[in-house]
Amino acid sequence: MKQSDSVKAPIDQPRSLTGSCLCGGVEYRIDGLIREVVNCFCTQCQKTSGHHVAATRVNEKDFSIEKDETLAWYISTPGYERGFCNKCGGNLFWRRVGEDHVSVMAGTLDAPTGLKTVENIYTEDVSDYLDIPQL
Repeated sequence: MKQSDSVKAPIDQPRSLTGSCLCGGVEYRIDGLIREVVNCFCTQCQKTSGHHVAATRVNEKDFSIEKDETLAWYISTPGYERGFCNKCGGNLFWRRVGEDHVSVMAGTLDAPTGLKTVENIYTEDVSDYLDIPQL
C-alpha cells in the first residue's frame, strides 16, 4: 500500500495560507483547495520528524515556494522526496516525483489554518512509546 493510496481525507474548500520553516529560510504559499490533516506513523515519517508526521496535501498548481534560500530535497525512496530546511532542519514537504501534488507538514503552516486532523495512517508502524490519537 502506497501512502497516497491509503488516504481518504476530504479536500476542503479553497484557502489562502502561508507557512515557513523555523528560521524563515523557506517560505511558501497555498492558494486553493487543501486536504484536511492526516497523521502518518510510517517508519520514514518517524525518522524524519522524530515522532509522526501531520500533513495536508495541495495541488502543485495551488502551491508556490516564495523563498527557497535553504530548501533542500532528499530522495528518501526512489521516486519520493522530502523537502527540508538545510539550516534549521525543518521538515516541510513530501512528494512523489512526477505527481501533481505535494504534502505539506501541517505544523509549518501559519495559524489559523482552519484545518482539522481526520485520519491516522500506517498505524502498524507506530513506536511502543506512543498511543495513537483517537479521532
